[in-house]
Amino acid sequence: MLRFHLDPEIDVSSRNMCFIDRSVEWLVSRFNIGPGTKIADFGCGPGLYAERLARRHAAVTGIDFSQRSIEYARKTADREGLAVHYINRSYLDLETDSRFDLILMIMCDYCALGPAQRKKMLSTFHRLLEPSGSVLLDAYSLQAFSKRQEKALYEVNLLNGFWSPGKYYGFLNTFKYEKENRQGNCPAENRRGFDSRTESSLCRRLRRVYFTSRHQSLVKS
Repeated sequence: MLRFHLDPEIDVSSRNMCFIDRSVEWLVSRFNIGPGTKIADFGCGPGLYAERLARRHAAVTGIDFSQRSIEYARKTADREGLAVHYINRSYLDLETDSRFDLILMIMCDYCALGPAQRKKMLSTFHRLLEPSGSVLLDAYSLQAFSKRQEKALYEVNLLNGFWSPGKYYGFLNTFKYEKENRQGNCPAENRRGFDSRTESSLCRRLRRVYFTSRHQSLVKS
């Protein structure tokens, strides 16, 4: 999976590098990131956002369950002398006394969580934020829902070896639940029984746990 994170041209494990660079420029401008800004990157992977934000002199904490990704990220940070603290564990189980000005969860990680996990994560974010802090999530849009088609797919080495370097058999089932969508939910793309939420339902859930919410699109050209 690490090689998919690091491929600069594709959007599989991470966004492509051009989009990441544009995103970081927007983040720095939107949240006034600079020396002393404390950032937590939940699901940081090999540190593609964390290292770019650290180069802007932010103090960054990256959390990811993948040992290989964290090892790669740590080597990059050590080589460049970047102020990034990497934690190798599931962000669902994170315990820390640190507080942050900005919390990130990028690449639709939030959409892959079940309802109980989402509630737990939002409570964690609320607890870890500084009083004037912000949370940035990306979520699937209604436009993405309208373009998604139901399908059942079986392939040898599905997604070109994404799940394993050896031979494997992959099954991908995509289901659309129109009734749930009208209530604010988005399609379930079921690799492991995942479902997702739209921007509007995400905003409602944020307000339930005492966040103020703003959403803005950064569209790829």
